[in-house]
Amino acid sequence: MTAFAANSVLNRGAINHFGMDPVLFAAIRLSAGALVLFFLTVASRRSFNFGGWGRLLGVGGLLVYIFGFSLAYLSLDAGIGALILFGVVHITMFAGAVFGREELPSARWVGAALGFVGLTWLLWPKGPITVSLTHAYMMALAGIGWGVYSLQGRRERDALQATALNFLLATPIGIGLAFMLSGYTQVNPFGIALAVASGGLTSAMGYVLWYRLIPVLGASRAAVAQLSVPVIAFGGGTFLLNEPLTLRFLGASILVIGGVLVSMRQ
Repeated sequence: MTAFAANSVLNRGAINHFGMDPVLFAAIRLSAGALVLFFLTVASRRSFNFGGWGRLLGVGGLLVYIFGFSLAYLSLDAGIGALILFGVVHITMFAGAVFGREELPSARWVGAALGFVGLTWLLWPKGPITVSLTHAYMMALAGIGWGVYSLQGRRERDALQATALNFLLATPIGIGLAFMLSGYTQVNPFGIALAVASGGLTSAMGYVLWYRLIPVLGASRAAVAQLSVPVIAFGGGTFLLNEPLTLRFLGASILVIGGVLVSMRQ
């Protein structure tokens, strides 16, 4: 979850602070992740088994998530964007759990409700809300993409191999989209550095670990666990950037973490 929170910070930093083109950022992020994962797979002497039609779900979900996420933050407020993203991920993965006939005890539903209430409290803007519907739809699509990508992870036997193939197959498509859609007028060395860090470190390593954990957690518990990502991001700002510690953050964090703990009960 810490890796996912770092990805959000790196993405917003490159696009909002350094003016990086979002499509180019996404393409560089994919390329860096693919390169790191390729070398790790080769070094561990694993084969590249494409795995049939399920691989298309993984690759498609990854592309929709990464590009939708980057494009959405061109306009969306960070809090509303995160709320839309994790709300849609929540719904998508719980739907997957229901259709997959995963056991859903009452504690799981209670924990999910508590966590989402806390997340809404944490992220809801204090002032008037202005939302671009186009960018909200992009973030919703990103949420569906990440939900599908995560659900596919339950069927993967080798987390490193699967993540590497997802990135390797998605990268040529991402580069093609960058050539077609990016104007290359917003290229910043700091933005490129953040894209490489996001792809090669927090995405590559974080997604491998995620694919290892999902079969153990199951779809519904994994969905609730992800609600902690914005809390971690806010906490990082508080302790690393000396941002003020508010009662709103403390109360929302208690609800979110409490919801996650309740959901983890059998």
